[in-house]
Amino acid sequence: MNAEHSRISSQTHQKRNQRTLFLSEMPKLVIKSGSRPPWVGLAAAVWLEISAGNGSNFPLYSNALKSVLGYNQRQLTLLGVANDVGESVGLLPGYACNKFPPWKVLLVGACACFLGYGVIWLTVTEIVRGLPFWLLWIVLIIATNSNAWFGTAVLVTNMKNFPLSRGTVAGILKGYAGIAAAVYTVIYDVLLNKSPPKLLLFLALGIPVICFAMMYFIRPCTPASGEDSSEHVHFVFAQAMSILVAVLVLAITLLGNFISLSGTVLYTLVAIMVVLLASPLAIPIKMTLLRKKPKRVNPPPPADPSKDSCQAEEDDTEQTYPLLKPSSSSASFLGTFIEMDDTSDVETLLAEGEGAVEEKRRPRRGEDFKLGEAFVKADFWLLWFLYFLGVGPGVTVLNNLAQIGIALGVDDTTILLCLFSFFNFAGRLGSGAISEHFVRSRAMPRTVWMTVAQIAMVIAFLLYAVSLTGSLYPATALLGTCYGFQYSLMVPTASELFGLKHFGLIYNFVLLGNPIGAFLFSSLLAGHLYDAEASRQGNSTCYGPECFRVTFLMLAGVSAMGAMLGVILTVRIRPVYRSLYASGSFRLP
Repeated sequence: MNAEHSRISSQTHQKRNQRTLFLSEMPKLVIKSGSRPPWVGLAAAVWLEISAGNGSNFPLYSNALKSVLGYNQRQLTLLGVANDVGESVGLLPGYACNKFPPWKVLLVGACACFLGYGVIWLTVTEIVRGLPFWLLWIVLIIATNSNAWFGTAVLVTNMKNFPLSRGTVAGILKGYAGIAAAVYTVIYDVLLNKSPPKLLLFLALGIPVICFAMMYFIRPCTPASGEDSSEHVHFVFAQAMSILVAVLVLAITLLGNFISLSGTVLYTLVAIMVVLLASPLAIPIKMTLLRKKPKRVNPPPPADPSKDSCQAEEDDTEQTYPLLKPSSSSASFLGTFIEMDDTSDVETLLAEGEGAVEEKRRPRRGEDFKLGEAFVKADFWLLWFLYFLGVGPGVTVLNNLAQIGIALGVDDTTILLCLFSFFNFAGRLGSGAISEHFVRSRAMPRTVWMTVAQIAMVIAFLLYAVSLTGSLYPATALLGTCYGFQYSLMVPTASELFGLKHFGLIYNFVLLGNPIGAFLFSSLLAGHLYDAEASRQGNSTCYGPECFRVTFLMLAGVSAMGAMLGVILTVRIRPVYRSLYASGSFRLP
């Protein structure tokens, strides 16, 4: 009896330690309760994801940098690499998300945005002259690194606030980040009169103001349980509003280039765009006006009057917030040992106590991994290279889209940028909805769709290599869609395989595939071949299909390699998804 009593006491003590550990890992965080706060945070996250897309503006002011500072194409491409490095290197924000509340992470991003774009504005307006290339390269990294701080804070917080709908949430948030380029293009064309200095000033001042206005609403909340039948309707509404925003900004850009619209009409359309961006706030407003008591499958135990509200809320989240803890938690003493493979080890560890079992047992796929623990997993590196071989070629085209259009005789390259942005958005939003449907209905790994996107990218690059004006636009649309698939699907896949507890670090490490791919494929490959062809023509600007043809053919081969890795990874993780989604909804293995 004494041994049994000791065992039960050990279980209770360990549960209490786990709650204390969670609170200590995110100090001074007030967990908001109720069903509305997560939706308020999601609505605010829309504006911050648009802000986090400021790195997509590089093509809008790159020619101004090139003409004012006298750079060649390779130097400009290196600045594009700096743009991608700053945008994608988020290990520090990922670490900060586990240590500080979201508003502090967002504050760092706002300061980086102000400092970085402010210096670039001073350079383009020639208020500051003679800035060395290496210093401008660093400044551009600081400016676009604000994206990593913005994106990591809102993504990690909202993924934890909606743990049972992570694919849908990732698709919505990354979808808005994808349409950000088109939103900025509309602002650039309509409100800023296509002035690069005005755009840079807007980035330096306007984005920090948006951040300060929204940071209060980005906070940890009691996670949505998934039991509310209206939750699906809310997500559909958010997706529909994002589609309307995307269609509107595409229409404004195209109409502005083909039809002469009056200033009143353009300003009215921009006002409608702003209203649509604010439309997700209608969800918590509706929940406030039409209050509805949430249904609970297992009612919580009576609150202990000796505990404060925050501690009571934390006890309640043990059932509805399981993704913050590994599935091997000491909720069941017997369950801990059943999962052990070696019976002799069980006997040894039983003598040492449950704490030793918890300490020595390595997590399995679907549980919470630390970054170091994920490093030793083959699936982690397969996912990393699959993402790297997908986004690297895509960002190469994005960074050189203006030059690709000029080489093929396109007068207004902003149409190409807007087209890429729209279909990038469509890929991000669509991949989240499609993969969420099939993962719930058939337990199909999301990497299936990443593999399909890799195959479609091969077709897109072959269309580019044909170098016909008629094939340029469909190739850009197809590549934008595939790029969006890769970017959005990596997010929930990483969280499902390696957990949410250290998701910020793991997600941002995988995200390093973006700048590494930009450096290898954009700078060393595309930039070098472009400058070589331009020198052969005797100009600083290259004209003709030969400027990028070899680059496109090589990128098609890279995408084919990515498709093969996608098949291997899908076969390996299919049993994991069958375990995670056997009941039709995410559950711990």
